[in-house]
Amino acid sequence: MSSPTDGPQVKLAEAIALGALHGPAELMPISSSGHVALVPWLLNWDYSRADPDVRKAFEVALHAGTAAALLITLRDEVAETLTGLTFERAGWLAVASAPAALVGLTLEGPIERRLGTPATIAAGMIGGAVAMALADREPQQRAADEAGFSDAVWLGIAQACALYPGVSRNGATLTAGRLLRFTRTDANRLSRLLALPVIGGATGLKSLRLLRRGLPAKTAPAFAAGAAVSFASTLLSTRVIRQVERDRSLAPYWGYRLALGAIALTHAARG
Repeated sequence: MSSPTDGPQVKLAEAIALGALHGPAELMPISSSGHVALVPWLLNWDYSRADPDVRKAFEVALHAGTAAALLITLRDEVAETLTGLTFERAGWLAVASAPAALVGLTLEGPIERRLGTPATIAAGMIGGAVAMALADREPQQRAADEAGFSDAVWLGIAQACALYPGVSRNGATLTAGRLLRFTRTDANRLSRLLALPVIGGATGLKSLRLLRRGLPAKTAPAFAAGAAVSFASTLLSTRVIRQVERDRSLAPYWGYRLALGAIALTHAARG
């Protein structure tokens, strides 16, 4: 019987490159997990042929690096949220986070097995791009502090939909926010507010599972490098957050997603 270490492993150079890619891809609405899957596949890296359990474990390391950096870059907003946290606000966050937590706990395995192919990830990229383009046509009428519990439900459903690989958690919440007629700046603010609970919770749960199984043999240096570079690239990409906050069209993001998805689908069709 083969083990996760029998086939190609995560090379150090590839781990560093993916760590550098993960930070900015997580901050922008373009799907970090989709990029970690599609880029190595399109470039024919050894990583794309590594055992699925090895790749899954490596993604946990990347998300851990990003989550740690987000705690630093968003520390003022985190402190402000915690300081002003009321029972109602805590309930709002719980409602907005619950759908993703429920779907992730119950359907994570089937989703990864059935929807984690390059073609399905590309479809998620394209579908998310179309939804984002349509949503960004809505008028900008609402501020983040106007968000009520019905908005939390829709934002929560959007985060659950983002468990489809390639959709993007940030992209889904931005799309939902714009459909609800929040300004671009405030839709981004809401997306960031919901980022740490979901990313942190998912990373923590997957990290516990990884600790129980243990790291695949001989992968520790690559995993450590990937996490460290993901941490650094997230910190260095802080300016991206400030740029996305501004009242700018989301067209560059959905246009890029359409292009990458089309390239991936064409590549898949050619075998």
